[in-house]
Amino acid sequence: MMFAAAALALLATLALALVRAVKGPTVFDRAQAANTIGTVAALLLAVIGFLTGRPDFLDLAITYGLLNLIGTVAVLKYFRYGDLGDPGDAEGETGR
Repeated sequence: MMFAAAALALLATLALALVRAVKGPTVFDRAQAANTIGTVAALLLAVIGFLTGRPDFLDLAITYGLLNLIGTVAVLKYFRYGDLGDPGDAEGETGR
């Protein structure tokens, strides 16, 4: 019963994060909301796996969480530098 309540709370959190992703005034608010959606989705996978008695869902949740982290870093790097191939501050480069 407690995990079902946790699943409902996670669904409510997911809905609120989706609203923030759509309405966010800046691109960084939207990126944070997308990261939150990914994290809540991973938690929801873990809870559903527990509710259905399928512990292999936890492996999926961990993999999804790692992909969420890598995706968020890539999107923020793209918005910062405009290119994913830019290494950032290269040696010998003066300030911008």
